[in-house]
Amino acid sequence: MDNTKGSFLMVAAMACFAVEDMFLKSATQQVPVGLALILFGLMGGVIFAGMGRVRGEDLIHPQWRSKPMLWRAFFEIGGRLFFTLAIAFAPLSTVSAVLQATPLFVSFAAIFLFGEKVGPKRWIAMLIGFAGVLLILRPGPEGLELTALFALLGTIGFAGRDLATRASPATMTNAQLGVSGFTMLVIAGVIALTFSGGLVMPAPLTLAKILAAAVIGVIAYSALTGAMRSGEVSVVSPFRYSRLIFAMLIGMVVFGEKPDAWTIAGSVLIVLSGLYTVIRSRKR
Repeated sequence: MDNTKGSFLMVAAMACFAVEDMFLKSATQQVPVGLALILFGLMGGVIFAGMGRVRGEDLIHPQWRSKPMLWRAFFEIGGRLFFTLAIAFAPLSTVSAVLQATPLFVSFAAIFLFGEKVGPKRWIAMLIGFAGVLLILRPGPEGLELTALFALLGTIGFAGRDLATRASPATMTNAQLGVSGFTMLVIAGVIALTFSGGLVMPAPLTLAKILAAAVIGVIAYSALTGAMRSGEVSVVSPFRYSRLIFAMLIGMVVFGEKPDAWTIAGSVLIVLSGLYTVIRSRKR
């Protein structure tokens, strides 16, 4: 295992994901969220399909209708739909901070789904991470704001997708998983069109932004896969949190965002609790 290569690829993947979010957020300021998702899904799916065909792979795997894949599709649709709505209407830095809690949600769900044993210290770490999420979202007496709820639902969707991916057929290639995932984005976009506005003709610059998001998203996905296959999971996984740094920098420089002290404090709690969880898992 090459941990140096894996760590570098993980950081590169997180930087690309942050740039992908930047282009999507910019595009959704000019076209409805649903249309942006549809175009993004079509473009990304075509790129993955082309990669698969070059390698001589079938575009549709025989087990694409297996139970884990159906659950993966369900959570992919929900996660992408709500996450894109969140980055469209909420600060990118805030949404990305909440997204960092995905590993905590995965760890929590794995206790019940896969029977993983969790000691008191890891329970405390997860509770601290959830407290960090609450610091960022800061629900008031009326409950969560709609944009905050989008971010939370998107994070839960991605956690469910990751759990389903863990149970997906090992024979499925990256390109086949990519085609499946981006197809779900098209479905999510169709759903979003019902309340985010109808079809319009995007300007050439907007199409270029969505295409850039799709290309960079494919690069990010490939780098992430390479990272998980090059290094030890317990070593490379903590570098996922670098996405928060890239997102906050992009938010401040490109969109003029200024994360407040509560958002920064919550982000620190989430990252520290996540790192502790990874370290404890590695020791076990």
